[in-house]
Amino acid sequence: MNSSVGKYLFLIACFVFWLFLALFSSKLIVDNLTSGHEYSNFLFNLHYLKNSGAAFSLFQNAREFLIIVSIVATTLLFGFVHYNIRSIHYISVSFIGLLCAGIMSNCHERIVLGYVRDYIQLNHINFPIFNLADIFITIGVIALVVIMFCIKGK
Repeated sequence: MNSSVGKYLFLIACFVFWLFLALFSSKLIVDNLTSGHEYSNFLFNLHYLKNSGAAFSLFQNAREFLIIVSIVATTLLFGFVHYNIRSIHYISVSFIGLLCAGIMSNCHERIVLGYVRDYIQLNHINFPIFNLADIFITIGVIALVVIMFCIKGK
């Protein structure tokens, strides 16, 4: 198998794995929280919230807009991999898969449920409630920015 096909398959595998993990954990956690279970520790507690907007309560009730932006962003990221398949490293591909999975997990919930299920609340920081997909998006963006700066520095 040549390197390009391997990178495509790796991208799809990363995307599917992280997407499944985000959607499955979101359903599992929310089902438990809505049936009366609680969880809390020193760092965070689980508190269910229906989010009809994006991060930091931006674009409240702009569901269609957020769905379109999600699909366009994911398409552009997959296109970036396609057009740079020979030069892109597997590490970058893995973080693009993680980022796309986070984006599409939230998009899936917006399409199916009409909102995003948020449930992680930090205890000692005044920060909005978020979900695992938001963590995937944050890690993916930060990692890709770091990778871009490391490549520029060489």
